[in-house]
Amino acid sequence: MRMKKCNKIQAQKSHKRNPNTNPSRSDNETSLQRVKFTRSIVMDLSHGRSPSIVIDRFRNYCSNPDVNCFCNSDLPKGQEILVLQRECHARRIDFLLRVLLIVQKLLQENRHGSKRDIYYMHPSVFKEQSAVDRAVNDICILMQCSRHNLNVVGKFTIFVSLYLRLVMGWLRFFEDGRKYNCINCPSTVRLDDFDNENYGISIYNMTIYLLWLQAHPVPVYVKEVTDIVSTAQYILVVEKESVFQRLANDRFCHMNRCIVVTGRGYPDIPTRSTSIRFLRVLTDTLRLPIYCLVDCDPYGFDILTTYRFGSMQLAYDAESLRIPEVRWLGPFPSDSEKYCIPQHCLLPLTIEDKRKIEAMLSRCYLHREVPQWRLELELMFHRGVKYEIEALSVHSLSFLSEVYIPSKIQELRYESEHPL
Repeated sequence: MRMKKCNKIQAQKSHKRNPNTNPSRSDNETSLQRVKFTRSIVMDLSHGRSPSIVIDRFRNYCSNPDVNCFCNSDLPKGQEILVLQRECHARRIDFLLRVLLIVQKLLQENRHGSKRDIYYMHPSVFKEQSAVDRAVNDICILMQCSRHNLNVVGKFTIFVSLYLRLVMGWLRFFEDGRKYNCINCPSTVRLDDFDNENYGISIYNMTIYLLWLQAHPVPVYVKEVTDIVSTAQYILVVEKESVFQRLANDRFCHMNRCIVVTGRGYPDIPTRSTSIRFLRVLTDTLRLPIYCLVDCDPYGFDILTTYRFGSMQLAYDAESLRIPEVRWLGPFPSDSEKYCIPQHCLLPLTIEDKRKIEAMLSRCYLHREVPQWRLELELMFHRGVKYEIEALSVHSLSFLSEVYIPSKIQELRYESEHPL
């Protein structure tokens, strides 16, 4: 029996409301009704029929240089049919139904749980975390929703978000009734969100750090973010915490009307969705241009493409986990000559770097949507060198915030206003 797909659950968008209300309740009730599709499986089993589950498969890029490939669409790129007659499929159906029962309880109680929590509810059955991860992804595909609609979060999501995701600038918003005023007052953190003994961290030191930065943690439950107000002119995403600190120390947001968000490195799956969903809410609500500043190396470029095009692993949710408006601010491989980066600041590409570049050069979306990015990546490969954002500080400590970023933004604005 082919299972009917459920209507798509749209991610809740920002809207005006009383900050004391809970916007997630209606989303949870909607998601809860989707769980009813399990009844069809139960009915089949009770009548002696063998159920089958059809799971769509997605991808967001391929290695086909043909610009007419269909990777730019959000349509399925294939299907997988699970049947009880195959032992490996029977185990996956078992895992899927067990996880689904846990999700149902989370939604009924309006609570959140991590994938690690789910694993430890049946460790002898799941045997490894990857079984739960796959089941959660399968459920999202079957229900055509995102993981946050299931109230399932990543491992240590709150902890990781606080430490790896920060925002500062001309921005004010509410999250679940709590006001964030990034521009007028330093960050405050609810200490009861954390267990100092379990995490082994100093809450005091963490709070002092955020007070010094004048930064706020990116909200964990993005669907509860409302009443967004900003007078910023653009949003800047920076890859590294050290660059975020540099901009904070130079009072970059006060000198330039902008919002700055950092991911402190490679956006892994548990934190990637939080960061990108938050940026999506900001761009959808404020309609501001958004720029990305990453290291001039293969991994920085991969981070950039993850923000713009999404990741292969989460391709089924690409619509809400990518930001097509993102523009690459730099630094480019060609900037090393333009801004006179000394030779001793350039690092040779490793064998692994070159392999990664060759793999990325074959991605179809570089041919189709951003050929100029591909040219810069080719230049990096041919020159055989890379460099970090901080290499620009060879001119002066504040060169990045006072010269480089403002000049690059001005260039991109001119290009937007005067297209070829």
